[in-house]
Amino acid sequence: MTDVTTLTLPQLLARRAHDTPDAVALRHKQLGIWQETTYAAYHERAREVAAGLHALGVRRGDKVAIIAENIPAWAYTELGAQALGAISVGVYHTSVAAEVEYVLTYTDASVVLCEDEEQVDKLLERRAALGQVRHVIVEDPRGMSKHAGDDWIMTFDDLLALGRAQPDDHYARESAQGHPDDVCHFSLTSGTTGQPKAAMLSHRNLLFMGQSLGQVEGFRAGQDYLSFLPMAWIGEQMMTVGVALANGVTVNFPESSHTAMHDLVEIGPHFMFAPPRIWEGLQSQVFIRVQESYPLNRAAYRTLLRWSTDAADASLRGKRPTGLAALKRFVAYHALTRPLLDQLGLLRLKHAYTGGAALGPDVFRFYHGLGVNLKQIYGQTENIGIAYVHRDGDVRFDTVGLPLPGGECRISDTGEILSRSPAVCQGYYKKADATADTIRDGWLHSGDAGRLTPEGHLVVIDRLSDVMHAAGGETFSPQYIENRLKFSPYIKEAVVFGDGQDDVTAFLNVDPLTAGQWAERHRLAYTTYMDLSSKPEVADLIRKEVAGINALLEEHERVRRFVLLYKLLDADDDELTRTGKVRRAAIRTKYAPIVDALYDGSQQVRVHATFRYQDGQEQHVDTDVQIHRADPPAPVTAPHARQVTA
Repeated sequence: MTDVTTLTLPQLLARRAHDTPDAVALRHKQLGIWQETTYAAYHERAREVAAGLHALGVRRGDKVAIIAENIPAWAYTELGAQALGAISVGVYHTSVAAEVEYVLTYTDASVVLCEDEEQVDKLLERRAALGQVRHVIVEDPRGMSKHAGDDWIMTFDDLLALGRAQPDDHYARESAQGHPDDVCHFSLTSGTTGQPKAAMLSHRNLLFMGQSLGQVEGFRAGQDYLSFLPMAWIGEQMMTVGVALANGVTVNFPESSHTAMHDLVEIGPHFMFAPPRIWEGLQSQVFIRVQESYPLNRAAYRTLLRWSTDAADASLRGKRPTGLAALKRFVAYHALTRPLLDQLGLLRLKHAYTGGAALGPDVFRFYHGLGVNLKQIYGQTENIGIAYVHRDGDVRFDTVGLPLPGGECRISDTGEILSRSPAVCQGYYKKADATADTIRDGWLHSGDAGRLTPEGHLVVIDRLSDVMHAAGGETFSPQYIENRLKFSPYIKEAVVFGDGQDDVTAFLNVDPLTAGQWAERHRLAYTTYMDLSSKPEVADLIRKEVAGINALLEEHERVRRFVLLYKLLDADDDELTRTGKVRRAAIRTKYAPIVDALYDGSQQVRVHATFRYQDGQEQHVDTDVQIHRADPPAPVTAPHARQVTA
């Protein structure tokens, strides 16, 4: 197919339906069975949605929001709305009612597709404040009979039937008037420092990125991709919409987000995108299985993995392993790698990507040792998530690769990463000042500090606003330290402090899976996450991990004191964004007494902790949070504690 950036997304879908009507575009698992949707059927469903939305009064420039997991109805609704010239709006299905209200009100959404009763209930809770919402469409009508007489709510099947009843082909007529530079989708930024902003994305933005990545990787029509990350996130939009339509790949939707890793094994995708936590989680599962096996099996695994990794080191340097190294790799592949990849669902994987945070070099080496072509990517919501990527044979653990074809990069005098390409969005909806600050003369000002290597690779350091200064004047990147702390398999999350202080300190979340398995292996009984994180033995384990990481850091970057937080940081508690990024300022404020205790010499601090559950119930617990030193603690004759509320 010729340059797809001359088309809109609905126009491209119509062309694929015409050229390859029987090719599988989507696949969705329902009740344990994979259901296939051809491009002809995909186009037909989008046509019915467009006609149905038109009958409901949706016109060019209107906003149609979607709150759902990854299901075909999301794709039909997005493309159907865009065919009319309307703008689709992605909303995280994990959002609480207040967050949903903010997004729908801010974006002026007039129609909302909800996946099920749970999502509809969020709208009903805030109905009085959602006066601009004219229609709510529910894809799964189970449990909705009690709203049968409510004209505000209709089913997705009724919308399709309404579309089929229309005499005109609104999809073809309206999409023909579309232009590649029309805004077609709002994607929300992370909102680490405030409320998320809606980046206005055009058809050209999405398709340029998809086409450029395809040029680098050589995607082929019919290759399988597993779509399991939130569709509201730019990371999934870029793959499920931009890459898929630009290259004709097949998008596979799991039965639910909870079954995604199991469904991954059944599909065996050709390419996959996931944040570091997914890759680290898969690796942890492998390590746990190995630890639970017999000693002989463990020894064989370690030997074979070392053989594979040694050969991978040569490949990563652009060289071919020869002689004994090649023979060892051949043996390791048939004895370990191939069966392991098959069990993980990665046997057919040709291209694998990670982004959003740094991935540890040991994790990279593990996957490349298995033959997984894992690469780091870098981008933002404002340039469709991928602007930089490693090339085959040129994967470097400390960089995010080179710009995509057609993209440019430079570093400003202040050290800020600037990017320019046809993928850069048109700005933020209703945020003219923020747009002017972020996009100037076509250059996207990322807000990230970085540098370029002599070979042109981009190295990302941290957010410019997050770079801290020690009391002695030295600068350090908290994100850099946090990422290295999270390289430990026992540390799930880290938040670093130390701006204006003599020492760097940290909040740490132990990983309940790996730390829990370690505790069981050492016959250490525990009940809850709070109980696990308060165990002195666990503190000693983490202390050793921190000490090992400190050895790789500069003197002024080393973590001197830390706490094992009594709860996992959570987006529902405004401690993380919906994409998993740390809300540093919010955490600093919320847990200010504990942060103060890290610096005033306290050995422990008494907190009044509040736990909120999904059903709205709250539990209040008084507990002591221990302050740990990264080096072995000196004897203390009179430890003091303070009473605080957190």
